[in-house]
Amino acid sequence: MGESETGAMEISLKDQGNEFFKAGNYLKAAALYTQAIKKDPSNPTLYSNRAAAFLHLVKLNKALADAEMAITLKPDWEKGYFRKGCVLEVMERYEDALDVFQVSLKYNPQSSEVAKKIKKLTQIAKEKKRAVEFETMRSNVDVSRNLDSLKIELYGIYEDENSTNKIFAFVTETMENAIKAWHQKSTVEPRVHFLLVDKTDTEKYAPAVNIDKAFESPQTHSSCFTFLRQYAEDSFSEAACLVAPKSIISYPQVWKGQGSRKWKHGQSDGFFIQFESCVVRKIWFVPSTSEKGQTLCRDPVLLDISVHEILPRLFKQG
Repeated sequence: MGESETGAMEISLKDQGNEFFKAGNYLKAAALYTQAIKKDPSNPTLYSNRAAAFLHLVKLNKALADAEMAITLKPDWEKGYFRKGCVLEVMERYEDALDVFQVSLKYNPQSSEVAKKIKKLTQIAKEKKRAVEFETMRSNVDVSRNLDSLKIELYGIYEDENSTNKIFAFVTETMENAIKAWHQKSTVEPRVHFLLVDKTDTEKYAPAVNIDKAFESPQTHSSCFTFLRQYAEDSFSEAACLVAPKSIISYPQVWKGQGSRKWKHGQSDGFFIQFESCVVRKIWFVPSTSEKGQTLCRDPVLLDISVHEILPRLFKQG
């Protein structure tokens, strides 16, 4: 077969591939480009075209290999870099894709297509960076560290180390779950969580009690407290943790006091966690802010329970 006939066949295979590509038959297009490459393995356009077909077929590794081959065969051709950038974008390797598109733009500064890609990926990269920074801020709410003083106090009271560890784990888990819920929904369910013991009748007593109506008025508050105190006694609970969002508390609004009772957290949204046992009572406020449209819990702040208690003592003093 003569050289001119071979050239005509190569052109024909590429053109046929292009027609199938335009029609959305990417598998057939890739097959025709492959046949053309066998005839002309040093043609960068064929690798670039097949890379585009593989990209539509979501054969990303093959598409990336073809784009890189196109660059190798013609290092100053912007199309090879553009193909590689498109593949890296789909792979969600945004920073790598942005770098490659910048090279493509260097070889063709007039390309509006490449400029649009750079603008889009620059924004994605910024958003991704912000998201990582935000998640880092969220993960920096170290509950255990903020409860160290409680742990030390419990060890000084309970002779049994297992009891101390069990109670501390109960408080830590309750607070961590509340923070997680707040990050997901910007609220928490108002509940009292009870640390039950082996002899508790778990069919009769649940480990958590909803208290969504408790803070509507002095009357509902008093009724709820009476019920919870009896519940704690009848269920043989060792400890309890109250969790309540500040926004639902009409009574008692403990943040409205003056003088020694003065609230130091302004108008911050957030939620209270009150720990109750026979010997130790603590209350924390977990402030919440909004950072770039996302809810963020700050570190728990230990309050004076004699001033800011949400419910009176649930357990008889030991």
